Amino acid sequence: MHKSLQSKVAIVTGASRGIGRAIALRLAAAGSKVVLTARDQQLLDAAVADIRVAGGTAESISLDLRAPDSGQRIVEFAMAKFGRIDILVNNAGATKRGDFLDLSDDDFADGFALKYFGSVRLTRASWTHLKAASGSVVFISGAGGRTPGAQFTIGGSVNAALLSLTKALADLGLRDGVQVNAINPGTIRTARYTARLNALAKERALDPAAAEREYVKNAAIVRIGEPEEIAAMVEFIVGPEGKMFHSALIDMDAGATKTI
Repeated sequence: MHKSLQSKVAIVTGASRGIGRAIALRLAAAGSKVVLTARDQQLLDAAVADIRVAGGTAESISLDLRAPDSGQRIVEFAMAKFGRIDILVNNAGATKRGDFLDLSDDDFADGFALKYFGSVRLTRASWTHLKAASGSVVFISGAGGRTPGAQFTIGGSVNAALLSLTKALADLGLRDGVQVNAINPGTIRTARYTARLNALAKERALDPAAAEREYVKNAAIVRIGEPEEIAAMVEFIVGPEGKMFHSALIDMDAGATKTI
């Protein structure tokens, strides 16, 4: 079977679980050699093992993207292991939810330090290699960047900044031959969603299936998404059939974004 990303090298952040893990496995299955990074080495080892068992090639590096040297360290690791960088998927970065009046300056700073500045540093450090490879950058932002919510003031602000960064870097990418896009996932079936669903079920005295139906109804969406669906879109964008995507902000949120 033809593998669309044969001989490519990809970096995926936040790759130990959820969306990032699904992306890493998908890119590896498509033939890419994958560098996975996150903070939890044990979870990274498990993801790398799954890729290798399936016949793929992967290495991992555990670090905190808040650290100023993190981007350079990941790039040096990828170049030492595989000698090139074709694809960068900036996925890492959970942000704190809560009432705006209860969120501190440190909460906001931490959200930007991990998801925004972590992405900025790694993209900057990777750019020369991506340029040499005519490569691709994908930011995994989020629906809150276009449709803010009262409980998501940090995440919405960070995601909006990433969408602006996507547009700016896409212009630079025209000059340097680097494809730049962003995907905005809505509610995806991850550990964070499961925790929120369990809290809703307990609060309303519902079983999980009933709680999910209520969640979907109240959110006015089609359904809850799966990490593998986001991963499939990433593979398509960075593959040979996705080259018409450039500077795109792609909503994968089951209808959560109501604006034009």
